[in-house]
Amino acid sequence: DKLRMSGVGVSSQVLEALRQHAARAHPRECCGLLLGQGTTIATALPAANVHPAPHTHFEIDPQALVDAHRQARSGGPQVLGHYHSHPTGAIEPSATDRAQAAHDGAIWAIVAGDAIGWWLDAPDGFTRLPYATIEA
Repeated sequence: DKLRMSGVGVSSQVLEALRQHAARAHPRECCGLLLGQGTTIATALPAANVHPAPHTHFEIDPQALVDAHRQARSGGPQVLGHYHSHPTGAIEPSATDRAQAAHDGAIWAIVAGDAIGWWLDAPDGFTRLPYATIEA
């Protein structure tokens, strides 16, 4: 599949926004949406983490998802996936992430400190995605 081979393009501004959101949320998990077109992520849209245990889990505010999909349908950027942080963990999907994955082809970014892991939530499980920094 094309995405597994080519990976994603991400601007340095998006990478910095992910790191800053994770740092601000620490020791809780941050989360948000990855917006763009095709395999290029143009925007990281922060969302509230509404999970009752935000130090170890994330749940993107459902209204943020509804709003982003509504904007995409009216010509805005597409919802390509989402991001969250692992405040004390690694950039690999956790057991919780694996259990909650929809296997819908979404892109996941996982932030741990300054490191960011990029993943495809594929029907057969998570696959690491290569990424390239592009200038917007």
